[in-house]
Amino acid sequence: MPTTQTDRAHPLLSDTPYASYVYGYPHKTAYRPFDSPKPLDALWNGEDRGSLFLYVHIPFCEMRCGFCNLFTTVDHRARSTDSYLDALGREVDQVAARLGDARFARMAVGGGTPTFLAVEQLARVFDLMQDRFGADCGAMPTSVETSPATASGEKLALLRERGVSRVSIGVQSFDEEDARRIGRPMRRAEMLPALGRIRDAGFPLFNIDLIYGGEGQTTAKWMASVVEAVSFDPEELYLYPLYVRPLTTLGKLDHSWDDQRLEAYRAARDYLVNAGYRQVSMRMFQKHGAGEPASSSAPHYCCQSDGMVGVGCGARSYTSAVHFSSEYAVGRSGVRAILDDYCARPAASFATAGHGVELDRDEQARRGLIMSLLQCDGLDTALFELRFGEHPAARFPELSELEALGLMVREPGRLRLTPMGIERSDSVGPWLYSSAIRRRMEAYRLR
Repeated sequence: MPTTQTDRAHPLLSDTPYASYVYGYPHKTAYRPFDSPKPLDALWNGEDRGSLFLYVHIPFCEMRCGFCNLFTTVDHRARSTDSYLDALGREVDQVAARLGDARFARMAVGGGTPTFLAVEQLARVFDLMQDRFGADCGAMPTSVETSPATASGEKLALLRERGVSRVSIGVQSFDEEDARRIGRPMRRAEMLPALGRIRDAGFPLFNIDLIYGGEGQTTAKWMASVVEAVSFDPEELYLYPLYVRPLTTLGKLDHSWDDQRLEAYRAARDYLVNAGYRQVSMRMFQKHGAGEPASSSAPHYCCQSDGMVGVGCGARSYTSAVHFSSEYAVGRSGVRAILDDYCARPAASFATAGHGVELDRDEQARRGLIMSLLQCDGLDTALFELRFGEHPAARFPELSELEALGLMVREPGRLRLTPMGIERSDSVGPWLYSSAIRRRMEAYRLR
């Protein structure tokens, strides 16, 4: 349906396409301390635990990138990582005891930079997950984040030996000047050998992250990075628009980065599609034929309906009705205080959740809608009706606005964003947030 002049005044078309990156719903800034700690036994009681996602958070990096708002620290003291792993062991013991016969469909180790750990520490993490949760990396899709400075041959060999199927590395830009401007100093002399080592290690899935929209970055320079990334034959590429967020290094500079992001996105999208990649979402591109290893014996996992078990300070867990984690911070002092508290916690304290958000039936349905609609495959309306008892368009009349604006189409059994809708995912997603969640996020005071 063509848009009218009135339609073009709609905020989804007239405002920035880059309101906020939607990597989950609700966002952690909607989390608050519970009135009283919630026992994990009660949270997981009655939940389907036959197809869970296990996420392990390692909040250490060799440096803090200028754009980064993740829960991570650059504390390089060896005793800090050892103390953290001790606390992780106490937490895992408590969580595993309350999950019972849970089965995991996939696992990810993120951060931070997990390969910041020493080889023996990294092995300790995998041993812990195997011994306490029965999480065998070789039997399910398992992803690990790394960086150019920490992707040593010895650590990659350990990951390969343990059966890790996917390694992801944040390159951001192959242009040293562009990388410096976004607060991600990079030396090609270090970057290129690291990429070669990862590719040569033979992981089934190799992902490269790139960022576009930095100050002074032209579309031509951006595309040179995309082309160079493709030369390493990665199975996946994630293309991230630059966001300038509060309390990050770039966030203190008061610059706007909007001008060329949409042009850069479209140029890279068209190039990758022509190069044999299929678009999975606004950010994710996957080579045709790539996917989960054929040998995987793990059950299928669906992020819209299946639960997540997050361990480690900063990790998020969710059941169908409650999402919970440790507190969230970005600033150095806030992160350090939360980490110090985590490392000092006694074992028994990990048997409860103290911080999160409860989702009523409407919020559960809204989460299912948002997390599906922002994927290029869209929302399966039959599955939505089976779970929530009505067609998504009946529950959420605002979907008619998306359709009228040319951002969404209805197909037999499916709702799908149009190409214009996909490129505006970072405005469509936040626009679909409930007013209650939006108020909680707006009231949050970032540390």
